[in-house]
Amino acid sequence: MKRTITSTYRLQLRGPHADPEGREFGFAQAAELVPYLADLGVSHLYLSPIFASAPESNHNYDVIDPTVVNPELGGIDGLRLLARTAHEAGLGLVVDIVPNHLGVEVPHRNKWWWDVLKLGQGSEYARFFDIDWAADNGADGKLGLPVLGAPNDVGALELRCIDGEDVLTYHDHIFPLAPGSYSGLEDDPVAVHGRQHYRLMFWRDGIISYRRFFSINGLAGVRQEDEDVFNATHAQLRELVSEGLIDGVRVDHPDGLTDPFGYLTRLRDVIGHDTWLIVEKILAVDEPLDPRLNIDGTTGYDALREFDGVFVNPDAAGQLGDVAYLYSGSRWDERAVEVSEWILKARVAEDELAAEIRRLARAVRHDSLSSTGSQVSDEALTEVLVELVARMPVYRADYRSLSRVTATLVAELAQSPIGFDAAALDLVAGALAARGEAAHRFAQVCGAVMAKGVEDTLFYRACRLVALQEVGGAPGRFGVSQAEFHLLQDERAQLWQHTMTTLTTHDTKRSEDTRARMLEIAEMPEEFAQLVHDVFALTPPPDHATGLFLIHNVLGAWPRDGRATEDFTRRLQSYAVKAVREADVLSSWNDSDAAYETEITEWIGHLTHGPATRILADFAVHLDRGGVAVSLGRKLLQLVGPGIPDTYQGTEFLDFSLVDPDNRRFVDYGALKDGVGSPEDVAKQRIVREALTLRREQPELFLGGGYQAVFAEGAARSHLVGMARTLAGAPRALALATRAPIGLQQSGGWRGTTVTLPEGTWTDRLTGRRFAGRVEVDQLYAELPAVLLTR
Repeated sequence: MKRTITSTYRLQLRGPHADPEGREFGFAQAAELVPYLADLGVSHLYLSPIFASAPESNHNYDVIDPTVVNPELGGIDGLRLLARTAHEAGLGLVVDIVPNHLGVEVPHRNKWWWDVLKLGQGSEYARFFDIDWAADNGADGKLGLPVLGAPNDVGALELRCIDGEDVLTYHDHIFPLAPGSYSGLEDDPVAVHGRQHYRLMFWRDGIISYRRFFSINGLAGVRQEDEDVFNATHAQLRELVSEGLIDGVRVDHPDGLTDPFGYLTRLRDVIGHDTWLIVEKILAVDEPLDPRLNIDGTTGYDALREFDGVFVNPDAAGQLGDVAYLYSGSRWDERAVEVSEWILKARVAEDELAAEIRRLARAVRHDSLSSTGSQVSDEALTEVLVELVARMPVYRADYRSLSRVTATLVAELAQSPIGFDAAALDLVAGALAARGEAAHRFAQVCGAVMAKGVEDTLFYRACRLVALQEVGGAPGRFGVSQAEFHLLQDERAQLWQHTMTTLTTHDTKRSEDTRARMLEIAEMPEEFAQLVHDVFALTPPPDHATGLFLIHNVLGAWPRDGRATEDFTRRLQSYAVKAVREADVLSSWNDSDAAYETEITEWIGHLTHGPATRILADFAVHLDRGGVAVSLGRKLLQLVGPGIPDTYQGTEFLDFSLVDPDNRRFVDYGALKDGVGSPEDVAKQRIVREALTLRREQPELFLGGGYQAVFAEGAARSHLVGMARTLAGAPRALALATRAPIGLQQSGGWRGTTVTLPEGTWTDRLTGRRFAGRVEVDQLYAELPAVLLTR
């Protein structure tokens, strides 16, 4: 029998080979946490991918064998022990699966990939991978692998025998040999290479004849549209469900698949209708989740945008835009963000994903019945495809709820003053209308281009209010009004009551508490502008735009006691290098500039141990006072609001992490179990425990109840954001939080602002105090900047 899911707690699993010191967090370590998590009120442990992956992986999304539970984590026996321990405590398990791709970075680790390299199209696993075997694929119909460090760098090829098998090596890369391609006597590795089913290519040539996860060469796309492939890759999952080990499934990146709708339909048949099913689907602000999908919802990035946005001070948009313009040349308002998205997405399509665009173009020519198609040049066709992909406002538009999006874009291009080739546009439209390979590849490319161009590039360049540059975020929109917030929560309560909500994940650019403090920059725009001026005067950055972007993050992550440790400095320096490479302006992953990166890391060192350190520390501590209030109130709203709330490991205490790998560090569960932390840490943990326990006590209220907005009355009414959860129309629980706490204090506090409570006596579960009728807000918030009222 499935256990009712009222909340989840995300655990990042890793084996001993993923840590330089040999530390691990596998199934056994997770089982040891069960009593603590049960006491916290959690209903389900939400596990990072559990199938066999690269041993050194600290995330496990590079699965190498989906038919085996990861031995690095404890294997199937370890998983069974964890499940039994959880079940005995009344908890369940949710697992994360990765259907879109498999890890092939080290070929011999993936037996299916190794077989394809050895046997080519004759391999029984050739159909498993989305490989382009066409004669004009750039690799003469072979499997092109972007491995060589220079053009025609075949001098480093060697023939060796490893573990009793003859192989071809290129430095530390090892590849199999096709049967009969090497007698064991000849010593010309170049000639032997020419007889293989694969061809090693110069990595900069862009000849990659397999679909990838975004632009990561070591993650090869899988053909889940093939029923045999689906069955093979989901056989182990089917067994876990049949054995009763899991209650829920999270699907990683379904938008990368050929047919997400068809895939999720088949998956639902495998796991059953009583198994919770959520998908990592990134929605645009005005994009609805297709109600025809047989799922329970998303992983919650849409909710994250709402919970962050409602705590933004909208009045600071102009001033922070001025600061951004002064140092970066852009105000990063909605229009500027739109233009930058278009430019960066086009660049990604033409560069990092050029191989995918070429394959798409060939599919377009194949699928279109246009009589003028042969007259369209490759250049004209590519131009139209790149423009369409760059203008696409969503990850992919082939969901039924988005049926008009692509047609609208085609119409815009047809009327564009730029004057795109009409015959090329007709060719593309005809191919997409055929709903064949071209339509599927177009949808897949759109998602990859969106992710790489926006989340992985633009969000590391814009610098108006950097906290808004989060997965699923919309930094061009400066926050979310209370009116919009409440309508969206009500929609979630009506349509997607079982969707996940989140504030921090393994993929967020910053933890929830780091962002909360960064959001408070919007409460002090003038002071922030002066701070940046003073810091740059004392410690000039290598370039101003990067410097401004990084200062937002530095302030967000600065230790609460104001003291910058050596460990903190190293964390910031690692983050800064990753940030400038992602931004791809003065350095990048493919063309790193060592001298510039050294300047950036030295600058970070000067910020934490230099003439500007004191003013940065003081400003961060000042922001922290408001940031903590936002952290506590926002967490309460997430936990009480519609949906199934997830708590990321360790964030029941305040956590000031940055992007991975910083947010995947080991958690000090000893401190969490013992409640050893600052008063603010303990307060956040109390909020989590009380809210999750309430959800577990009253599942009917949170899984089937309604939603009402709660408003205050008086001079400071805009500083309170509140919600009521209702059952049969009657309020049963109220969550009230504080917005813009710094501005509230500066304006004189609550000044008699009141809230009228529904009929009856209400008890604050966080403090035990009781209230009734019309109550002054400063009395409600006498101990904490948030209250959880029940009756």
